[in-house]
Amino acid sequence: MAVAAAELYRAARDRLAAGEPVAMTSVVATRGSTPQKAGARMLIFSDGQTLGTIGGGCIEAEVWAEARKLLKRRHSELREFVLADDPDEPGGDVCGGTMEVFIDVLKPAA
Repeated sequence: MAVAAAELYRAARDRLAAGEPVAMTSVVATRGSTPQKAGARMLIFSDGQTLGTIGGGCIEAEVWAEARKLLKRRHSELREFVLADDPDEPGGDVCGGTMEVFIDVLKPAA
């Protein structure tokens, strides 16, 4: 579900104020067929909950897993996700495009 940017930022601010890190994931570039385009955002909280969307399904699951790893390390990174069907796992990411997603881990103030 698409969520207004203001709502994402308010939720991030509230969690940060409570001392919890959050990951703001943003689609920064796409090539080929993708479920969302540049500008789509999703927050991932340290408890695993999410707010917003960057495409749903398999791509969100992959980004969620990467964000959870980065939250533990408190590190931000730009990652590329290829949405091509894997012959070993039929029915996976079948859009055929590529998404670059910046996973920005925001840390509470000391």
